[in-house]
Amino acid sequence: MGLIGVIMGSDSDYKIMEEAMKVLRQFELDFEVKISSAHRTLERTVEWVKDFEAQGGKLIIAAAGLAAHLPGVVAGATILPVIGVPLSSGAMEGIDALYSIVQMPPGIPVATVGIGAARNAALLAVQILAIQDEALSMKVKDFRAQMLKDIEAKDEALQKRLSDGNYN
Repeated sequence: MGLIGVIMGSDSDYKIMEEAMKVLRQFELDFEVKISSAHRTLERTVEWVKDFEAQGGKLIIAAAGLAAHLPGVVAGATILPVIGVPLSSGAMEGIDALYSIVQMPPGIPVATVGIGAARNAALLAVQILAIQDEALSMKVKDFRAQMLKDIEAKDEALQKRLSDGNYN
């Protein structure tokens, strides 16, 4: 049983959602992954959400493309925070999914990240859980400090290259 549930409507979503799982592993968080559809397996989806909550799950990341009903269905079945990841697909390349997730009716919110931004969804999940976990909070702070060091190193390398007259 994981603290975080990761649910997607199809195995074709796995490649994008794998980025979220990498982040969760990096922060050493337990999670479980499920494929279940808001349309094709509605009852199964709702049952998983209810079981996940009953077993102590804390947060769900739900990914969907096209009409993107999965995050909303999940949010409607639980009081746990839900983070929606709109996926790029179809003629609108994810804009329809983004609008579907972000425009939830009053009373059933879904936090939403950018199209395909599974990594950010996982980082948001980590930050939410870190509110009540000092060790996890320190890991987030260390992660942020490392990002700063990485950017500084890249800038230093760029400045050296430019000062050496290498503009390519």
